[in-house]
Amino acid sequence: MFESTKAVRDFTLWPLCIRWRLRYRAGMKLIIDTDPGIDDAMAIAYAAAAPDIELIGLTAVFGNTHVRQSSRNARYLVDRLGMNIPVAEGAPFARGESSHAPSEHVHGPEGFGDFTEIPQIGENHTLPAAEFLVEMARVHRGELVVCAVGPLTNIADAIRLDPEFSRNLCKLVIMGGAVFCRGNITEHAEANIYHDAKAADEVFAAPPPTVLVGLDVTLKTLYETADFDDLARRSRDMGGFLRDISRFYLKFYKEIGGLEGCGLHDSTAVIACTHEPMFEMVDTGLNVVLDGPEIGATRCDPTRPLVQVCRDVDGAGVVRLFTERVSSLP
Repeated sequence: MFESTKAVRDFTLWPLCIRWRLRYRAGMKLIIDTDPGIDDAMAIAYAAAAPDIELIGLTAVFGNTHVRQSSRNARYLVDRLGMNIPVAEGAPFARGESSHAPSEHVHGPEGFGDFTEIPQIGENHTLPAAEFLVEMARVHRGELVVCAVGPLTNIADAIRLDPEFSRNLCKLVIMGGAVFCRGNITEHAEANIYHDAKAADEVFAAPPPTVLVGLDVTLKTLYETADFDDLARRSRDMGGFLRDISRFYLKFYKEIGGLEGCGLHDSTAVIACTHEPMFEMVDTGLNVVLDGPEIGATRCDPTRPLVQVCRDVDGAGVVRLFTERVSSLP
C-alpha cells in the first residue's frame, strides 16, 4: 500500500531543473522515446491530453516492433491525435546486434494488437533520433524532459554523440528495470533493459538527472477491462481505439500472469515526469548485468552516479489521472 508521497532526492543533481522550475510556468517540454506498442500508444495519448505537458516530438526505437513499424505507428498516433509534431526514427538494433525479434506475442504482429492495417502517414524527421534528441536538448537547454519507454539505445547514442547532452536535459525519465522485484522477460530482467543491456548500462554509467520507473511500481497501476470500457464510453474515438487494441494485450496478461488487467507501464513513466509526489523514490547508483543468466538485471551499485528509483506509487491515483486526462480526448 502506498503510504508516502515524499520523494527522497538529492537536489544537487538537479541544478538546471531547479532553475527551470522557478521560471517555467507552461507545459513541460517533453519528448517520448518510444517503440509503439499498445502501452506506448496509451502513454502518447496521455501526453497529448495532459495540460501540463507540451509534447514536442517522438523518437522511435526498436523494441515491441521493428523500428520502421515503431516510427510508422508513432506517425499514425500523431495523426490520429491531431498533433503536428515530428517523429524521428532511431536505432534498429541493440548494441552489437544485427537483428531483432519483436514482442509479437505481447503487442501483435504490427504493434497494435489485432489492428494490423496501419497506414503509412507522413514522413520521419530528416534527423535520426539521436541527433534530433541532441538538437532539441540544445535548443531547449534546461527545459527538456525525455521519457524513454523502450530500449535505451537512442539515449545511449545521444550521450555518445554529444558530451553536453546529459547536462542540457532537465531530466530523463525511464520506464525500465526491476531493481527490487522480479523481471518480466526473465526472472531477473525487465524487457526494455534486457533488449539492450549494454546501452542501458552506458546510460547508468553517466546519466543525466534520471528517474527510473520500473516494474517495482508499474505493476501497481493495473488497468482492467472495466477501466478500458469506461474510457471508451467517455472518449469514443481515442478511448475506443485504446480499448480495442488492448484486448490483445489483456489476453496476454490473463494467460501469462493470471491478471485481470495490464500495468500502465509507459503511462506511469509519463505521469512521473510531472507528478513526482505520487511516487516514493530512493537514490542509488545502478548497473546492468551484461552476460550470463541474469543479463539485463538492474542492480544497485554504490560506485555509480545516483539516479532516483521509484519504489512505490499511488497506483489508484495514477489510474484515475490517466482516465481523467485521456477521457478529455475526442
